[in-house]
Amino acid sequence: MPSLNAVTRESLLASNEEYRRLYEEHTELESRLKALSEKVVLTDAEQIEESKLKKLKLAGRDRMEEIARTAH
Repeated sequence: MPSLNAVTRESLLASNEEYRRLYEEHTELESRLKALSEKVVLTDAEQIEESKLKKLKLAGRDRMEEIARTAH
C-alpha cells in the first residue's frame, strides 16, 4: 500500500487482527488477479470474477487505510 509507511504497516500487522486479515486477503486477491491478467483471453466467468476481485480488493484497501488513519 503506497500511502502507508512500512513502519505503520508492520505495527498494524503485529497488533491489529482485522488489519492483518485484510492484508492477507488483499495479498491473495492480488495473486489471483495477477494470474488472470497473465491469460491472453478471459472467459465470461473469469471476466466477472476479475471484476468482483477488483472490487473486493479496493474495499479491503479502503478499510485498511481507515484502520491506519484511526490508529494515529
